[in-house]
Amino acid sequence: MREFGRGFSLGLDVIVAIFKRPFQAREFIQQFWFIASVSITPAILVAIPFGAVISLQLGTLTSQIGASSFNGAASVLAVVQQASPIVTTLIIAGAGGSAICADLGSRKIREEIDAMEVLGVSPIQRLIVPRVLAAILAAVLLNGLVSVVGVAGGYFFNVVVQGGTPGAYLASFNALAQLPDLWVGMIKAFIFGFLAGVVAAYRGLNPRGGPKGVGDVVNQSVVITFLLLFFVNTVITGLYLQLVPAKGT
Repeated sequence: MREFGRGFSLGLDVIVAIFKRPFQAREFIQQFWFIASVSITPAILVAIPFGAVISLQLGTLTSQIGASSFNGAASVLAVVQQASPIVTTLIIAGAGGSAICADLGSRKIREEIDAMEVLGVSPIQRLIVPRVLAAILAAVLLNGLVSVVGVAGGYFFNVVVQGGTPGAYLASFNALAQLPDLWVGMIKAFIFGFLAGVVAAYRGLNPRGGPKGVGDVVNQSVVITFLLLFFVNTVITGLYLQLVPAKGT
């Protein structure tokens, strides 16, 4: 509970520091470019089988219950609402978040963070805020890309592999999908990107045991982000299903 409280406090400090000046624009651009460059290819490669598996599994299920015409809507909604933000954040946490944690952990054991505090420079505003914002922006943009790739992969496997009808696939999606389905996926990506950045920064600022401790906190940051990701996703999905009525109801 103490660790959770400290991490929550760091998250609040980051939110407050975002609106303070000066803003480290160069650091933000560098961090965003780095996170995007190391995440875009793995995200695309993971999105294709994700969309394919969802389409194949739902295609088999809908054919068994005589609802093959709704396979398109089910596949696309599953990709956009659930798979896309989760895949995006898992990649960002594993690639970009681990790099952020290792960088901050190395600075901490070299006492660079302590030196900045002695000089009156806020490490949160100077180092953490640009990295968290970069993780958020990368997550939101990659979420859109992964959604497109996942939907395209699901369409290909449903139409080509399972012999589905292209018109029925698109018609069912238009009949059941609505704009809030897209917005909830983007909101999830935003929140997940923030969590990935804050957790990586928090663990990076608290290494123990020298260089070995840096490696330990990197592993911990990835695992903690994964656990928080699935918990927060469950909460957001539950709230969305309760607050936003399904189309046609």
